[in-house]
Amino acid sequence: MTVNTNDIFEIIEKQDTWRNDKCINLIASENAQSPACRKAHLSDFMARYAEGHPNEEGAVNRYYQGTEFIDKIEVMARKEALELFKCAQADVRPYSGNNANSAIALAYLRGGDSVIVNSTDSGGHISHNSYGVFGRRIQQRGQTLIPGSEKFVSLFNWPLTEDRYHVDVKKSIELVEKIKPNIAIFGKSLYLFPDPVKELAPLCKELKIPVLYDGAHVLGLIAGGQFQDPLAEGATWLTGSTHKTFPGPQRGLILADLKGADEKEYWTPADRGVFPGTSSNHHLYSLPPLLVAIREMKQHGADYAKQIIKNAQALGKALDENGINVEAKDFGYTASHQIAVNVSDFAGGLKASIDLEKNDIIVNYNMLPGDTDPRNPSGLRIGTPEMTRFGMKEGDMGELAVLIAEAIKGKNVKEKVNQLRARFTELKYC
Repeated sequence: MTVNTNDIFEIIEKQDTWRNDKCINLIASENAQSPACRKAHLSDFMARYAEGHPNEEGAVNRYYQGTEFIDKIEVMARKEALELFKCAQADVRPYSGNNANSAIALAYLRGGDSVIVNSTDSGGHISHNSYGVFGRRIQQRGQTLIPGSEKFVSLFNWPLTEDRYHVDVKKSIELVEKIKPNIAIFGKSLYLFPDPVKELAPLCKELKIPVLYDGAHVLGLIAGGQFQDPLAEGATWLTGSTHKTFPGPQRGLILADLKGADEKEYWTPADRGVFPGTSSNHHLYSLPPLLVAIREMKQHGADYAKQIIKNAQALGKALDENGINVEAKDFGYTASHQIAVNVSDFAGGLKASIDLEKNDIIVNYNMLPGDTDPRNPSGLRIGTPEMTRFGMKEGDMGELAVLIAEAIKGKNVKEKVNQLRARFTELKYC
């Protein structure tokens, strides 16, 4: 080498060792990729461009030459995504879930439009809300992004039931009829229970309101048939990240099951929102590993998704039994890959997450219903996708819960955490 890279690769090696051999990773938005998925990342595609759609016989669709092989990969990925999700349209070009959402926002919304979303304190993603892509897209000159202000953008939140983890269907119907938004958005970042797409989509269709379901967190659960099927329930678009419960590379998808006039009205703008709207070249090197992950999920997705949810429910119960306040107890803690933990009795989410990290348990601090400060909320968001992939089952959640509880309460359990992790280093479901 003509340049010294030793320090760079030393840091990379430390990261690989720490996160893959020592830590118990409970970040709900992360996952581990299979050896085949990792291997497929490193190729000549890393240096190449391929704007537009794959070329077809007799039709040049790309704006660059030299795309013969990436065209094959992209066509295969799209075809197999359609098979996995049992739908009619798929765009595999977005390079994140947020990028997929941005494409829809850019394609379909204009200044002065209105949207209904889940609020951030009830789990809605920041990109859905005022300072995110949807709030900014509908902003007009003279309007403000500060909620509660007289000239706040036309962004409304789904009404919630008393527990604040479920959407109130009756009140939501009234809100939709009153506002008649330009887009109705479901999906969350803290996502414990399904949204009432089936109950609200017929009204939205009657009023010609498209429904966007952000499945970033639950895409793998949807693929595995273990959460809800938003397209079958009436959603117009399903977007998602391919590296959370869907254990692939960091990319995104847009999916739909549109026919006739609906395809032209809703899929054509989404297509243009992806290119040239929000991307040109779409990070070709991560398309082959996406295809690998799609095939893994076609074979193992149902078993994997089922075990993720079992583990999350078992971990919620075990933490509760160890004196840690787990939210939504009356509803079985969760129906997804996540649990919400209230650590306000232990100085809040920020301190608890730092204390856990010192013990090689990785989580993120998170707002819970009623919180107002995202930098120092009362909660933790804990997810089971990665440790499920490394073979943990419900019976292991009790042991893990004891270590989490002790670390939150100030005890040093790092050595025990490392010992537990050492038993789970072989990747499953691949």
